[in-house]
Formats: sequence, structure tokens, C-alpha cells
Amino acid sequence: MPRRRELLAGAAALAALGGCAASWRDTASDASASAPEGAGIAPGATLRSIAFGSCIDQSRPAPIWDTIVAAKPDLFLFGGDNVYCESPYSRAKLQHAYAQAAQSPGMNRLRQSVPHLSIWDDHDYGVNDGGAEFAFKAESKAEFLDFWKIGAADPRRGRDGLYHAQMFGPQGRRVQVILLDGRWFRSPLKPTDQRGAPGKERFLPDSDASKTMLGEAQWRWLEAQLRQPAELRLIVSGVQVVVEGHGWERWGNFPLERQRLYRLIGSTGANGVLFLSGDRHIGALYRESAGTPYPLYELTSSGITHPWQAASEAGPNRLGELFTELHYGSVNIDWAASAVALSVRDIDGKPRRTVPIPFSELKVAS
Repeated sequence: MPRRRELLAGAAALAALGGCAASWRDTASDASASAPEGAGIAPGATLRSIAFGSCIDQSRPAPIWDTIVAAKPDLFLFGGDNVYCESPYSRAKLQHAYAQAAQSPGMNRLRQSVPHLSIWDDHDYGVNDGGAEFAFKAESKAEFLDFWKIGAADPRRGRDGLYHAQMFGPQGRRVQVILLDGRWFRSPLKPTDQRGAPGKERFLPDSDASKTMLGEAQWRWLEAQLRQPAELRLIVSGVQVVVEGHGWERWGNFPLERQRLYRLIGSTGANGVLFLSGDRHIGALYRESAGTPYPLYELTSSGITHPWQAASEAGPNRLGELFTELHYGSVNIDWAASAVALSVRDIDGKPRRTVPIPFSELKVAS
């Protein structure tokens, strides 16, 4: 309890910060010392502890950053909605959001001390539930690349979208991180015919074969990534992948595209796939084995600043109950035991939902 009071006191001080510069680039803050995305960890270094989180409203307190920094993960993955751009969109509003984020002491401490990678979701993309039709995605991409200090030679600066991958660790302990862009190319969603109804809240499954989640260029890139040898693969998706039971954004809105993803994992022989997702303002664990090359597990962690405390929904492939307090996700790898554990951790860093997974369960049948 004393630690909780200390963290909340720090959050109150953060909330009292007033104003920000017209652009985050002009903000005189600790952000100037923040490490570029992807820096600070040698490609050959063995990863054992990876933290993950999403849904970070720059105008709200974020006491859990201190918890994450204290845990000293080897890598942190920003899973999208890393800032919230006020609606209706303008580039100036997005710059203002990044300026506020640049003034966050907790985020800056993490960016200075923990190697990290990032991908966007709809609110840092610029429009709620947005896809390929968003007219200002190039402007949002430019702001994202600059805020995260992504280098001029990085391939993301020369192609559409923000998809990215990086390999860590020596042979026998390789961890591949794949960050998917589910916004830039994504086709329009099918609106619900019964808004707010359980399981049909906003969208309905659409089996139109012309619809896409990733676009053909990203699909080809993903296939090449999955063919690379790795012992464990963390695929980061802004929206949930295997999850059933709700009508919000998810890969299940395009069932043919999700089937394509499952088939691709199998056809490439990509062992060790785990999914990390955000968007939903909840923490939860899921497992799917129907139509998959092997059981596919998913960790959803979406509560850095504002989890949905009243959330309640069906979870036919969920493992346990939703977690609706402040939280972050963790991936802990025991290389000696050839096992990994996915956890949802609370403000004190305690695991509140955990599933242990042996590597032997994450293999394509030969």
C-alpha cells in the first residue's frame, strides 16, 4: 500500500503539469535524452523479460511507468494508442498530444532506460477505428517516426505503413518481434446492425474476399519474416487476433484474413508464435486451437492509463476473467526450461493473470 500511495502521488504531480509547446520537437524536457526506438540492446543479447502495454492517454496520470521501470525488463513494446489525438483530427492536435507525452516523466524514464519498439493503433494513427481511408495518415506517420526517433535509414521511412520486425538473441535463444500495421492498409469495417448488443457492439464479421487487414505488400513482408528461424516470435497487433465473443475491432471482423494468418504460420513452419494486442482497455489471456497450426495464445494488455473498469463480455476462448485495473503485460522466458509465461501485472507489478506455455506446445506438426 505505501508503494501504491507513492505512485499515485507522483501521478497527481504529473496531472498538475500545465500547457505544452506547439510541437513536441520544441518541448524542453527530459524527452531530449530519450533513446531512439530500438537502441540500447545488442542484437545478440538474450531476452528473458519483455514488458508490453498500450492505451496511453497523455493527459492522464500514469503511475504504472514507475512499476515497469523498476521491473527492469530487457525490452518494452509500445502496442499502440501511445498518444490520443483529439477528434476531429488535425496535425497540430497530434503534435500537441506528442508534446504532452514528451513531458511525461514516467514515459521518459522508460524511454531513457529500457530498450523499446513501437507500433501505432487508431488514436495515434489519427481517427477512431480508422483504416486505409484516413486522408491524413502520411502526416501522422511523419509525426510518429520523429517522436520515436526512428533513423533516416530505417525502411519505415521509405515505404507505406509502419510495420517492422527485429530479431534478438543468439541461435537457440532467438526472439523475433513482429509489429503489424493494422491501420494503413485495412479495408472498411462492416457496421453492426444492432449497435451496443452483446457480441455486436460496433462491427460484424465480413467475409468479403476483397477486404484486407494488412495489404498485399505487408502480407508478403510478413511471410518473409515468418520464414526466418527463431525460437520464439512475438507478433504485436493493435487489435485482438484470436479473440472471440465481442463486436468491437478485432481480426475476427475479417475472418478470411484471420484464416490466412493462421495458414501462413503453418505453411512457413513458424514455430513459437505468441500474440500481443491492445486497444480494448482490458487485460486478458486467450488460447485458440480451432483452425490453427498449433494452439495460439494471446496476451491483451491495454491499461497503462485508463482501463475499462466496468468491462464485461463473453470470452469463449479466454483463459480466466478480464482484468480491469491499471496493468501492463509481461513475457517471461525460461530458456533452461524451454518455457514462456504470459502475465497481466498490476500497479504493484504482481501477476494477476498468468499462463505458462512450454515451447513444445508452439510447434507446427511435421
